Amino acid sequence: MGLFNTIVTWAMKHRFSQIERFMNNPHEVQSELLQNILLSARHTEFGQRYDFRSITNHDQFKSRVPVHSYEEFYPYIERLMRGEQNILWPSEIRWFSKSSGTTNARSKFIPVSPEALENCHFKGGKDLLSIYINNYPDTKIFDGKGLGVGGSHQVNELDPTAASFYGDVSAVIMQNLPVWAEFIRTPSLQTALMNSWEEKIERMAQEVSQVNVTQIAGVPTWTILLIQRIVELQGKKNILEVWPSLEVFFHGAVAFGPYRSLFKSLIPSDSMNYWETYNASEGFFGIQDQKNSEELLLMLDYGIYYEFIPVEELDKDNPIALSLEQVQLGKNYAMVISTNSGLWRYNIGDTIKFTSKNPYRIKISGRTKHFINAFGEEVIVENAEQAIAKACESTGAVIDNFTAAPVYLQEGKKGGHEWIIEFKRKPDDLKIFTQILDDTLRTINSDYDAKRVRDIALIAPIIHSAAEGTFYNWMKKRGKLGGQNKVPRLSNTREYVDDLLLMMD
Repeated sequence: MGLFNTIVTWAMKHRFSQIERFMNNPHEVQSELLQNILLSARHTEFGQRYDFRSITNHDQFKSRVPVHSYEEFYPYIERLMRGEQNILWPSEIRWFSKSSGTTNARSKFIPVSPEALENCHFKGGKDLLSIYINNYPDTKIFDGKGLGVGGSHQVNELDPTAASFYGDVSAVIMQNLPVWAEFIRTPSLQTALMNSWEEKIERMAQEVSQVNVTQIAGVPTWTILLIQRIVELQGKKNILEVWPSLEVFFHGAVAFGPYRSLFKSLIPSDSMNYWETYNASEGFFGIQDQKNSEELLLMLDYGIYYEFIPVEELDKDNPIALSLEQVQLGKNYAMVISTNSGLWRYNIGDTIKFTSKNPYRIKISGRTKHFINAFGEEVIVENAEQAIAKACESTGAVIDNFTAAPVYLQEGKKGGHEWIIEFKRKPDDLKIFTQILDDTLRTINSDYDAKRVRDIALIAPIIHSAAEGTFYNWMKKRGKLGGQNKVPRLSNTREYVDDLLLMMD
């Protein structure tokens, strides 16, 4: 395997020169990309409706094509799912990525074209390895196998020909991987794509414990469950006793900060690397490109054209949408994309901040609809995760999951925030944990701090410590186990918190 590792790492390094091209010429690459996808889609129903043929620049594009939400796109997508073609994109659409629906209560189905699979998702996976190898040229990750913790897929029942499918984006990618990729990954495809998440964890734990795993890719929450089960089955103290050559965890979907200490206990090695990605149902957007960094390089040549709406514009009828060269550092933007799968000026519901413009690097700051703003405090997911991480660090606590919601003003009672946290290791004093969380929120969010001064509008947060397995059982009850399904971190309603509190009674 040593020779194989040498050959593959050499091949992966070669791609880095292409990455450097868009890093050095971001505006030219994005402008050229916009023209290419408009040209490709000019004869589609959508392209003819907005006369893509005559659009020559970003200003014309944004003045002619409105920003779309998923609800506005759904009539087109439903027709695609029923077997119609050439509506949003000229290539045949046979795959749909099923989103967890975290921006609204129901699942979303995102078309995935052959071009998006090859030039976005697959390219993103290869670039992730290229960037990692560029940072760690002596890596040995190809001396073993990569463990993929993915989801499942099924036949699209809306298609009368049964010729199309939908599933978690990880499952869509796995099902369409080239044959050679099977030689460097584990578990077997049959196991990886099982529908029942509980059975899958058990099968994976038995199967992959016999393999030399050197790298893991997945969502932190489900990866933790798998590692814990393997350690239990093998009667070991930690996963390094099973996989001594484990080198890196490629993670995404949720912020890693609150889970870092738990991973360190499961993988007690100072040489273990944690590498972040920004890969969603709609596309592969960003990759960490520097050691010990929380910034993500915005990937600009994946068939995705980017626009950015300042969050203060979101409630307006005609929000201002900025091109890449118009953004400012440190501001919150909602990300709008046009893609080689036929999403046109689509608001994906994520908010980001730019940390660098040379090259363009970003941090994910939250969701446009995942926040608490019942009292003008505008607490976003990024705030919550920073506060949780600080409270854990200061008290030695380790969390598994959490969610929070407002406590609305009532007669004679002030408002506040109510948190439900499932601890892997509880703090010695929950009051101190609560105080640190509250103080951190006040430090990083001036709006929250203003409402907390002398308890003017908000009292100190209420924190409930949930029993082990609470969130797992809640997700199971909702049919949301596995894949791309994630616990909603924040909600501006009490839907999730009240449901969980009923389970905890």
